[in-house]
Amino acid sequence: MPHLNKNKFLETNISVIAQLAIDKEAENDRFKAFVQSFNGTAIDAAVSRLNDEIAPLISCTNCGNCCKSLMVNITDEEADRLSAHLNQSRETFDARHLEKGSGGLMIINSMPCHFLENNACTVYDYRFAGCKEFPALHLPQFKERLFTTFMHYGRCPIIFNVVEQLKIEMDFTAESK
Repeated sequence: MPHLNKNKFLETNISVIAQLAIDKEAENDRFKAFVQSFNGTAIDAAVSRLNDEIAPLISCTNCGNCCKSLMVNITDEEADRLSAHLNQSRETFDARHLEKGSGGLMIINSMPCHFLENNACTVYDYRFAGCKEFPALHLPQFKERLFTTFMHYGRCPIIFNVVEQLKIEMDFTAESK
């Protein structure tokens, strides 16, 4: 698979990406099925490499969409760490910032995230694991995460551009036959 041409135009306009996600919905459904026929290890390597090439070219603080729409699971340890950093009791932190579900599930109770300011995280060094790993293109088992990847395809310029470059590298035909 050829590497990303550094002169290639990357789409970073969120409005354009959102519209392309709608326009390419059928194409992306075909691509998800197409990807399933390939070796998972090879796909993981290609996606990780593309992420390494593309992510540094895109400034996340230009959109902050992940912090405007991403719901991540929060552990007790993460909540303890951030509440301590904010000099809040855990009870106060939970009441102000968390939604709790059954079985101990916790997520931020507001979208956009309470800690997003000017498209940047105000608690960056204390952010949750789900925030740190997003968009998770460096993680193995890409094929098993296609649903969530495409859920964010229209929101995240990194995901959008990695997927579009992956289509090119895999010689995927966009038109249905």
